[in-house]
Amino acid sequence: MSPRRRRRTSGLGWQIALYVVLIVISLIYIYPFLVQLGTSFKTDAEAASNPVSLIPQVWSTAAYERLFLRSDFPVWFRNSAIVTISVTVLRVFFVSLAGYALARLNFRGRGVVFAGVIAVMAVPSVVLLIPRFLVINQLGIYDSYAGMILPLLVDAAGVFIMKNFFESIPVSVEEQARIDGAGTFRIFWSVVLPMARPALITIIILSFQGSWNELSHFIVSTQSPELTTLTKGVAGLASGQLSQGTQYPLKLAAALIMTIPVALLFFIFQRRIMNASQGAVKE
Repeated sequence: MSPRRRRRTSGLGWQIALYVVLIVISLIYIYPFLVQLGTSFKTDAEAASNPVSLIPQVWSTAAYERLFLRSDFPVWFRNSAIVTISVTVLRVFFVSLAGYALARLNFRGRGVVFAGVIAVMAVPSVVLLIPRFLVINQLGIYDSYAGMILPLLVDAAGVFIMKNFFESIPVSVEEQARIDGAGTFRIFWSVVLPMARPALITIIILSFQGSWNELSHFIVSTQSPELTTLTKGVAGLASGQLSQGTQYPLKLAAALIMTIPVALLFFIFQRRIMNASQGAVKE
């Protein structure tokens, strides 16, 4: 065998070994999700006796029927959808405005404001729970949709991402629009914002996932059962809210349904997630 052919065979062997390792790692990561899917269609007895099997011996939709017909799960889903959609749409708008102001507008104290944004990113969110509750209660919006939505409308990380992206756009693009008579907001809305699509998609994904999976904020901002979100409701199921026993099918069915919207959003936009170089415009 010639040296060239020997090197080619050796390279192919390493490539096959790499693919095998990647497949094994992928199976390790995906196996719990397959167990979750299979267990959600088991009976309680089978789930307790054989919890890690992938295929149920007897297929049962009792867990899903119980969630949708004999629990408040539809109410939890509705509340989460209302809050998540509202927070995502409004947060994208507000963090874009803030990021553009910090990147392009010259005003006194801009550096101090940006330093404050960085400082907020360094503070653990759990530290802000009590101050957030006090503010919500003082404003009279405790136990309401307003109290659930308003504190989540601005995110320091989102402002940071948008500011950095806007700074990658050449100023000459805005100067041309300004010569044509466009004002500051018109330049932001019609010229700069469409160019920031990769960053906007990143903010949409992060905002949707963060508000959909939020739990601690909803614990301190609401107490009415009518305003319970999926995270609070599923947490209640995990503690045995509906009945006695392990309730593995019920808990995993609820968790599976809760995972679907975030997974769909990610798969739709996964190719558009912002990276360090995408979307930048060169002079």
